[in-house]
Order: sequence, then C-alpha cells, then structure tokens
Amino acid sequence: MLGQIDVNKSMQKKEYDAKMDQLEVRFGELQRACKDKQIPVMVVFEGLDAAGKGTMINRMIQSLDPRGFKVFTVGRDKEDEVMRPYFWRYFTKTPEKGRMHIFDQSWYKGVYEQIISEKEVLDFEEMMTEDGCLIIKFFLMISKQEQKKRLEKLEKNHETSWRVTEKDKVNNKNYEKCLKEYDRVLVHTDTAKAPWTVVEATDKQYATCKIITTIVERMERAVREAEESLSKKTGKGNVGSNGTAPDGERFRNGVLQGIDLSKSMEREEYKKKKKELQKRLLALHNKMYLKRVPVILAFEGWDAGGKGGAIKRLTQAMDPRGYEVVPVAAPNDIEKAHHYLWRFWERIPKAGHMAIFDRTWYGRVLVERIEGFAREQEWSRAYSEINNMEEQFTNAGYIVLKFWLHIDKEEQERRFRERENTPEKQWKITDEDWRNRAKWDLYEKAVDEMIVRTSTEDAPWIVVEANSKYYARIKVLETVVNALEKRLK
Repeated sequence: MLGQIDVNKSMQKKEYDAKMDQLEVRFGELQRACKDKQIPVMVVFEGLDAAGKGTMINRMIQSLDPRGFKVFTVGRDKEDEVMRPYFWRYFTKTPEKGRMHIFDQSWYKGVYEQIISEKEVLDFEEMMTEDGCLIIKFFLMISKQEQKKRLEKLEKNHETSWRVTEKDKVNNKNYEKCLKEYDRVLVHTDTAKAPWTVVEATDKQYATCKIITTIVERMERAVREAEESLSKKTGKGNVGSNGTAPDGERFRNGVLQGIDLSKSMEREEYKKKKKELQKRLLALHNKMYLKRVPVILAFEGWDAGGKGGAIKRLTQAMDPRGYEVVPVAAPNDIEKAHHYLWRFWERIPKAGHMAIFDRTWYGRVLVERIEGFAREQEWSRAYSEINNMEEQFTNAGYIVLKFWLHIDKEEQERRFRERENTPEKQWKITDEDWRNRAKWDLYEKAVDEMIVRTSTEDAPWIVVEANSKYYARIKVLETVVNALEKRLK
C-alpha cells in the first residue's frame, strides 16, 4: 500500500489559504458539536521519522478551543508504565465524552516493538468505537531522500540535533524494510470504524489541508450518526426479559444451582486455619513484592454474602503499603463520562502490588444489566471486552482471581434481619438491598451467564460456598495462598 503512494503531492498557497479559511471555522464548530453530543475523539498521528507529526499537530490545534483537547507525546516508557499492563498507559489517557485527545505516536509503538499483537490493538479500538468514541488515524509518509534531508537539517541545528538518534539514521538506511513493516501493520489494523488515512507529508500545506479535511469529514459523520441514533432510541431496553429467550430458562447453564451450601466449619478449626494461612500469606506478600508479581483479586457476590469479612481476613496478614482495597460504587459524573472500564484501569496495581476490588467491572453484566443502566447491546458485548482486558492482565504476568461469594435466599434474609436488629450493623442494610433481593431470580440468571462466559483458565471464577462465614473466609485465604505459592515457585 505505502509503496504506491505519491508523496510529492502539493498545494499552492492561494488554494491552501482559501480552503483553510473554511475548514478552520467548520473545525471549531464541530469541536463544539462533539462536546454537545458527548462524542469522545481520539486522533492518532503515526508515520516515518521526521515526517512532521509534531508540526501537523501544532497546525491542527490552531483551530480548536484549547480547553477541549489534550496532546499526549509517546516517548520512552516511564517506570510506572513498565510496571503495569501495556494498555494501562493508553486506557488511562482515553478522553471523557465530548473531549478530544491527540496522540503524537500511540499504542502502535507496542506493535512495532512486538510488545503487543495487532489483535490486541483491534480489540482496544473496537471497544472504544463500540462505546461511541471517534478514532481518526493518520500515517505521515515522505520519501527516503526527503527523510534523509530533514534528518540532516535537524542534526545541523544545535537546538534540534537532540531529536535525531542513531536509530533514526539506521531506519533511513533501511527505509524499504521499515516501510514494509509499517505497511503490514496498517493493512492489518485498517477497519471500517477506525480506518487509516495515509498523508503525503512532503508539502506541509497539502498535508495540513488533507488532515483537517479528513477530521472534519469524520466528525461531521459522527455528529450526524449521533443525532440519528438519538432519534431512534426507544428507552433503556427490555429489562424484564433480561436478554433471555422465552425457552432459555430450560437450557440455562445453572452454575449456582449445583453449589453445596451445606459446607461449614467450626470456630476452633477456623481460628487455627486462619492463623496458619495468614502467616503464610504474610511471607508470600513480601516475596510477591521482591519478585515483582502483581495480583488482582476481584470480589463479587450477593448482598450480605460476606465480601467485606473475607477481604478483612486477607488484609490482616499483609503490609498495607503493598496492597489497596478498591471499594466500587455507582460511577460518579467523571467516571460516567469515560468508557465504563476506564475507572478500573485507573486502579490497576503496579508490579509487586495487590489490588483487591470490592465489587468490580462485572457490574456491567449484573446490576447495570438488571436495572437497565446499560442497554442490551452494551452489556452483551461486555463479556468479550472484559475477557480481553483480563487477558491483557494475565499476559503481563498478573495473578487474577475472581471470587463469587454465594449464599442462598434464606441465609440472605437472616443476615438482613440481623443487620436491621443490630445497631452497629444497621448502616450495612438499605432499602436498595431489599429491592435487589426482590430480583433474586433475574440476578441468578445473570450470575450464571457471567461465570460461564468469563471464567477462563488464567482468570478463573472461584465460587465460594458462603452460608458458613468461617468456611468462606478460609476458602478465600487458601485460594490466594495456593495461587501465590504456585507462582512464586
């Protein structure tokens, strides 16, 4: 593809000025329109060394309100980036709805350096575009001779010589080989919703005009589609059916129905096992830090299922400087303005540390599904999005354990009543807990589907029989200790 590009296209100043006068006005209008329509925009600049990415970005933003965009320059990896999954550095930089983020190089750096695969890039971009983000990608192209001339000019100027590296010179000598690799990546990552635009960047006026024209056209289309989508919406969707076909109940995977909730443990046995396991966990936590092993523990379960108690017995045995408990509630306004996974990526621990999530990203396929906070098309695609995210964690060396604390309906009612009748526990019970209880059957179906569709070999669900609090706490401790011991061997 790139080998067929005529990089010498140009534009006369008179034509450039006339076109830009119109484009700049329209560009500013569309920035405001995207803000009004709550459309997040990501503009990606990739290209050959010295092709002018920085210059093009500078010319592009002249038409914009500086309060509505942010530019990110991707350079050498920082320490906190190296100590987390690769996409952490980009997911945390995704824009909130109505804002524009511009990337001077991007996640494609990881593809060129063979840190991530093209599939991971496609998964990331699909996840963003399905959530309404507009992704506009540019590849700036110049000839081998033009590149060499620009590199020599930069090197001769003492103010810009630092920008030219030995790698840049080597890449120029191996121009054809580099072009072939870029070409392969572009072909494999060019999609309908996030297409590449190759920019002939020898003439800066031509390149600027092509870039802004392309952005304006894509933004106009996005605004038009947002308006059409709004007019077609009929509400939150069919919450009652919960995405289940009329005959689906008969053939449903009844994961929870097969759980033996009679398992229990006496207090003395519990105390003995807890002491032993916590001692082992303390030693493992220190080794985990020294070996830079990151851990994510995710806790879901029925209201009053004992998540807090299980988490407390874990943290009693660990150095508080090496873990964080992340309580997850309904998203705030800032979190709602981003992709639903953004707030979880923000809290991913660095290597050697542990994050314990009390409620998780699975709210998308549980409470948001049942209560109608997410439309069916949104929660139904969340299974693959979550699987992809967790796969990134485990590929980066994270231990990922997900616990569902399971109790029966009768035990839940008993615990609710106990909370209501105990003054120091009354804060734990709310009207919302009783309302959720009334939808037990709907939640049970959703949990069954969640476990079946998102329990993987590297990020498994562990269903904890939690009618007995003692038994449940020990099972959680044993599972974490065993997983750490296995990894640290």
